[in-house]
Amino acid sequence: MRIALFVTCLADTMFPAAAKATVRLLERLGHEVVFPEGQTCCGQMHINTGYQKDALPLVRRHVKTFAPYDVVVAPSGSCVGSVRHQHAMVARSAGDEGLAARAEDVASRTYELSELLVDVLGVEDVGAYYPHRVTYHPTCHSLRMIRVGDKPQRLLRQVRGLELVELAAADQCCGFGGTFALKNADTSTAMLADKMRHVLDTKAEVCTAGDSSCLMHIGGGLSRLDADVRTVHLAEILAATEAAS
Repeated sequence: MRIALFVTCLADTMFPAAAKATVRLLERLGHEVVFPEGQTCCGQMHINTGYQKDALPLVRRHVKTFAPYDVVVAPSGSCVGSVRHQHAMVARSAGDEGLAARAEDVASRTYELSELLVDVLGVEDVGAYYPHRVTYHPTCHSLRMIRVGDKPQRLLRQVRGLELVELAAADQCCGFGGTFALKNADTSTAMLADKMRHVLDTKAEVCTAGDSSCLMHIGGGLSRLDADVRTVHLAEILAATEAAS
């Protein structure tokens, strides 16, 4: 299958390992991954902060860039959620019904990584090897917006050498929420403290998730505690092999 990589801003600028791992994993499974160079920000941060008019050109560009591809994947539940639930809305708010229809078409072919693997490619055992004790944090957008369910856990349970430990109060937000962490710093910090306590209680070596943004928030807090827990994107775990370890 020919799959277009929607890299996302955060992966492109701060966490490229997640995007590279996505490519390695899909190529190992026998698929061709292409990178449409015309892609930019999908506009999520503009939309979430009330700048819909400024997001419109980004939505238009995103639709034009990814329209030629049958399947699009992103290592981010948050950005996939924006494509599915915000792009057509932004277009309609601007009175552009044609763009809205095209946005819905692209959105119907856009998947978060675990969705693509389980629902589209029909695979749960991706041949990964990762000999570590791991806990999984289901990010808010993946849990509530695109509803990936237990697909990430199903994938992790098939990874050789990996011990998956359940995270208490897993469905509670880590406190990041984009600009929420800046505008409501005290509340965000309190939510992060709860999340870190639950992560530390698992005695895990690694905390994983499908969104680098939440891992950045959790990992930053854990680093300030000098905790012996790393944050690693789900794609990096699934791309890991015994030969590469």
